[in-house]
Amino acid sequence: MFDDKKTKYYLVFIITFSVLLSTLSFYFYQAFYSPNALIDKEEPHMLMLPSNSTFQTVVDSLYDTGVINDLISFSFVSKFLNYQESVKPGLYTIPPKTNNFNLVKLLRSGNQTPVRITFNNIRTKEDLAEKITRNLEINPDSFLELLRDSVNIRKFGFKEETIMAMFIPNTYEVWWNTSPENLFDRMYREYEGFWNEGRKEKARLIGLSPLQVSTLASIVQAETIKADERSKVAGVYMNRLRINMPLQADPTLVFVSGDFGLKRVLNIHKEIDSPYNTYKYMGLPPGPINLPEISALDAVLNHEDHQYLYFCAKEDFSGYHAFATNLAQHMINARLYQAALNKAKIY
Repeated sequence: MFDDKKTKYYLVFIITFSVLLSTLSFYFYQAFYSPNALIDKEEPHMLMLPSNSTFQTVVDSLYDTGVINDLISFSFVSKFLNYQESVKPGLYTIPPKTNNFNLVKLLRSGNQTPVRITFNNIRTKEDLAEKITRNLEINPDSFLELLRDSVNIRKFGFKEETIMAMFIPNTYEVWWNTSPENLFDRMYREYEGFWNEGRKEKARLIGLSPLQVSTLASIVQAETIKADERSKVAGVYMNRLRINMPLQADPTLVFVSGDFGLKRVLNIHKEIDSPYNTYKYMGLPPGPINLPEISALDAVLNHEDHQYLYFCAKEDFSGYHAFATNLAQHMINARLYQAALNKAKIY
């Protein structure tokens, strides 16, 4: 009788333990492997975790925005996988119907989604700081400080007047939470990669340094929006440099005036005393007047070999230019353009 009672208790214990174990196993499985993120969504979610984020930041970002359904199970799996103490900031792509195990594993790994940055049509350092950081965590003012920091600039071999040449307009992939310093380093590596031995040799053959190529390219870019005309315009300026003729580039006057909306350069602008005034001072200005694009840089390196010394915008406002080998023909072209400006009431 006693043995039967003992056996009965034992069986009850076994059954109870099995039920509890099954229940616990089921809960573990559900907590780890049942979809918990974006259950009813078809598109992924981009999760941004700023620098110095804590686990509470993660919870707030996921639960308060409706990305995850069950906060308790997510917290449980995070604790089990030691994620709560190892949060990594960055940008993460969360696929629809992701379970807690894969979600925590993704966030714990630090396997970020890279961000594309694109910058072009840049005139000033302020423009550059704004555009290069547009899709990043970096505050534009923080990057602008580096652009203006003479100690930082000289570390890369540039001056305040030439630092813009270090940034080659293109599309790059970087981490969303990269620091201003790391972004600066990355742009320098891209600059070094652009100025490979082939381009350096081309610059040497035309008698210019890479920085001088950038400076001239910035003028060429400002002169014409037509990429197929840039090598011809570059040829004009190279001809002027060879014979020590002033560049007399109107875009440099726009630059020194600070009025980038200026549509017509007048004689008063030619009197501005600045080393960037190529009417007053011979040779190239101290640095680029904008951020020259690759097409402008290559236009200088591969400029057309011709005899033109002058060019003037065509009177049809097509964006193209009329070229001349002598001043007399140039004056005819210039008068035609000036008459068109007057007719259009552009003063």
